[in-house]
Amino acid sequence: MRLPRDISGEELVSKLRKLGYEITRQRGSHIRLTADVKNEQHHLTIPNHNPIKIGTLNNILNELSAIHKISKDELITKLFQYRLITKK
Repeated sequence: MRLPRDISGEELVSKLRKLGYEITRQRGSHIRLTADVKNEQHHLTIPNHNPIKIGTLNNILNELSAIHKISKDELITKLFQYRLITKK
């Protein structure tokens, strides 16, 4: 599945709330998110850039799919489902 090319850091943070991530801090242009995944805390740093570089987004999604044990395509569908429908 194709990654969105024009997603901002703020929009990604709001999408990650679906997976239980909450903002724990921000320093400069980077936002730190934390979620409890299988009784362990998982930390994730998102650059607050507009748009996020495609390679950076790809790395974030690869990490999330590994931690949550779902495929990357399934993760993309879950996070960006509404966005993909409205962009067609």
